[in-house]
Amino acid sequence: MTPKWELVSLPRWEMVAYWILSFSSHFYSFYQLHSFSKEHEVSLDKEVQLERGFLIWGFKKDPTDFEWSFWNEWAWRSLLWSLIGHAVVSRLAYYYLPQYRLAVFAMYGLISAGWILGVRGVIVLMLHLSISLVVAQLRSPILSWFCSLLLLSTLNVSALQDLQRGWYTSEDQYYLLLFSTAVCSLRCISFCLEMCWHPLQAGGPKHCSSLQNRALKTLIYQFFKLTAFCFYHPLFYNGPIVTYKDFSEQIERPLCRVSSLHVFSGILRLCVWWCLAEFMIHFMYMHAIQSNETYLEMLPPWAMGGLALALVQFFYVKYLVLFGAVSLLVRLDGLEPPTLPRCVSIMYSFTGMWRHFDVGLYKWLISFQIYMHMYGTKDKKSK
Repeated sequence: MTPKWELVSLPRWEMVAYWILSFSSHFYSFYQLHSFSKEHEVSLDKEVQLERGFLIWGFKKDPTDFEWSFWNEWAWRSLLWSLIGHAVVSRLAYYYLPQYRLAVFAMYGLISAGWILGVRGVIVLMLHLSISLVVAQLRSPILSWFCSLLLLSTLNVSALQDLQRGWYTSEDQYYLLLFSTAVCSLRCISFCLEMCWHPLQAGGPKHCSSLQNRALKTLIYQFFKLTAFCFYHPLFYNGPIVTYKDFSEQIERPLCRVSSLHVFSGILRLCVWWCLAEFMIHFMYMHAIQSNETYLEMLPPWAMGGLALALVQFFYVKYLVLFGAVSLLVRLDGLEPPTLPRCVSIMYSFTGMWRHFDVGLYKWLISFQIYMHMYGTKDKKSK
């Protein structure tokens, strides 16, 4: 017989002792890393060009985490304002055009993408969507997979990379197009596979139109749904990933009222997380240190432990900000976003990290896109 395991609560004094030991070791190792960072600040500045700190006076900032620097720059340049614009347009659509909300979202997403990525960038994305949709009409998951992987492979074609770089004045604009195309491809896969199993049909009486007209209306309807899903602005550039099944079911539900207190508390949490991430890269130059083998060999044991902890904790806080901002907007639109990442310090297994850090990607992988094809339809039915 399989033994039944029971969870037994530890005594309060023991839990308090563990928390004190945990926080003490964390803070002491962070202090050692901070001391090492300040001791070698001049040499690190020469190598990676530390930026002038603006959050904390007298401290420089480590800019070498590409993802944080990239999204921070784009947020202040345009993304923050386009997301605020989405929130305003969403409220207006809710009050004045509730039956056309999805069309409003699609139109705003297309306009915002054209503003930020340019017309050529939007054409590339629409081309990906059109090819994927045409192949999906064959109702073959294998062909849809092959088409999606083929389109993804074009991101690595040197000639296309050089062509797309020539459209923009900076490398960051090209990278934004690259990220948008990659995330859009995941949504295309979700939509096309869902359509292979459950074809979308346009509404209306079937006897009023010829077979050709019905087919054309259905194709236009499918293209509208795919465009609205892929260009939904809060999730467009960086996720989190939401499957088409979840998106389509939730977007049709009546919009629940969200209290102002919830909105302000969400914004306050975002500000706290952002300040914490900035605080870390002002006080500890962990990214600059970990990229140089010489400094890694010089690190004392406690500072080495602090470096490992600081890197994973910064990664966690970074995605609290990146996913937290868009999740707040998604919730305002009546959708339920994936759960935010769980703190890495309380995870004791890689399985927990896999399941609870990027919940949207995890659900995308296990729902029907990856494992069902690897292990066959028998596993799909047993699931």
